[in-house]
Amino acid sequence: MHTAYSVPVSTRPSGPESDGRRSAAAARRRAREADIVAATRKIFDERGVSDAQIEDIAKAVGINRAIVYRHFTGKDEIFALTLVGYLDELRERMLTATEGDSAPTDVVRDVVGTFVDYGIEHPAFVDCAQTLMRRSGSDLLDELSESALFRLGRAMNGCLTILTTVFEDGAASGELHVKDANLLANTLYASGLGALQLARVGILVSESAPGVPTVGSVSPDQVRDFLVTSALALTAK
Repeated sequence: MHTAYSVPVSTRPSGPESDGRRSAAAARRRAREADIVAATRKIFDERGVSDAQIEDIAKAVGINRAIVYRHFTGKDEIFALTLVGYLDELRERMLTATEGDSAPTDVVRDVVGTFVDYGIEHPAFVDCAQTLMRRSGSDLLDELSESALFRLGRAMNGCLTILTTVFEDGAASGELHVKDANLLANTLYASGLGALQLARVGILVSESAPGVPTVGSVSPDQVRDFLVTSALALTAK
């Protein structure tokens, strides 16, 4: 007596129809992620980074917080991808600042000035960047997905490469003196974020007499001039 065995057949659709469904699902996912990042950016610009809560972001998109966590590993990842948007905008402005046949010192002045102007115009960019910079590299590796880390690194590099190239070209022409263009660009970026925070606070602390502190004021224009002057001094021959 022979026993008949049935061969299991997959019920999952295959072929062009299934490919189309997967593509549509992926497109919906990307659109939802873009909506979440856009809502985060809107909250950042209107209320500041410190007031951006997952519940508020979810509400702005019209979803619950559980769905947010289906798309992102956590709050740090949302912040990182929101920062990518700021950096992409900053990169376009910095590129525009390099256009023309200006001397290297003029290009440095224009690019650094553009960075400062953008930071003053978008204080949430400064907050977002500083929030992520306060995390250790190992923490970010644990908190962010590989895709988010790649996108953040690419966006940061897009801005830093512009400044690095300006330094390298100026050094090659003999008009600037730069030993490590990449290190200088990264240092100016980090110190610039701190100076932009000072511009926002608008307060300088000094000593009116030995041991007696006094509070003065500093304007965004003063901070801008200081950062530009510092960058030029660091590249002077």
